[in-house]
Order: sequence, then C-alpha cells, then structure tokens
Amino acid sequence: MENNILRTLDTNNSILLLVDYQHGLFDGIESHNCTDIKNNAIALAKGAQSLGILAVLTTFQAEVNGPFLPEIATILPDAEIINRKTHSFDVLDNPELLNALQNSGKKHLVLSGLWTNMCMCHTSLHGLRMGFDVLGVMDATGAEALEPHNAALLRMLQDGAMCTCPLEG
Repeated sequence: MENNILRTLDTNNSILLLVDYQHGLFDGIESHNCTDIKNNAIALAKGAQSLGILAVLTTFQAEVNGPFLPEIATILPDAEIINRKTHSFDVLDNPELLNALQNSGKKHLVLSGLWTNMCMCHTSLHGLRMGFDVLGVMDATGAEALEPHNAALLRMLQDGAMCTCPLEG
C-alpha cells in the first residue's frame, strides 16, 4: 500500500484551494491571531504563484461577507473565484467548484480555509473520498477556540490528510 504521507507533493500535479478568506468571516476566530492567519495565507498564495500552482478561491455569500481578500486575490490574478451561495460547510458540494477541481486533472489538493473546523475540515474529508491527496495548511486557518481547531486537525489526519502543523496547546 502506498504511503501518501511520505509522498512528495508535485507542483505539476497540485491545485491550491483557498476557502472563504473574507473580511466578514474573520469575526469569532479566537484560536489564532487573525493577522497571522491572513499573513500566512498571503505567504501561501505567494508560494503557489511563484511555483506556478493552479489556484481556486472561494467566497461564501460575497455580497454579505465581502470579496475574497484583495491582498491574496491580486497575488493570484489567474485564480478562479467561485462565490458559493449554498449553505454547506463542504465547499465541494458546489458543482462549479467540484467541476473546476475535477477538470484540472490534478491529484494533490493543497487546502486551507479561514475556518478549520468548518469548511476546511469538511472539504478535506470530501476531497479524500474523491481520491485527492490532501495537504492541509494549518497555519493559515483558525477556529472559535484551540480545541475545535485541534479536533478538526485530528479528524483530517485520521481520514488520511497530510497536515503542515502539529496539534497545539
């Protein structure tokens, strides 16, 4: 059996999915410093841009929560921004997004989302079920407290995701 944890990510076979980095959704994050989360997401976008990794960005009800953070969107000018209107923590429930990922032909899903225990965790689990190798970038995400953040990280790891940071606390 192949060990996905030890496999090196291939930039030619990777797609970056950044979920719901919007000003209106930062309220309530207490597990980590919001400025650090934002700066780490910016650094992730810069890394993807410099390596030529395809990126897809999502927003949730942009008309209410605001656009995807311009500081990140301008770094990834070719990234598709998909505004989700469906009420689901799993962004892959959105057919447009699901099609974008499937049509990319990529197998490595590099994933980060503003909320660890909501959209990031549920999307990770769906991506794994679809056959993606999922790498969760944990320093660019947060939750209402450290416990739900860690619980989401554990759930992702238990289901086979790779993650960039250990449990905290």
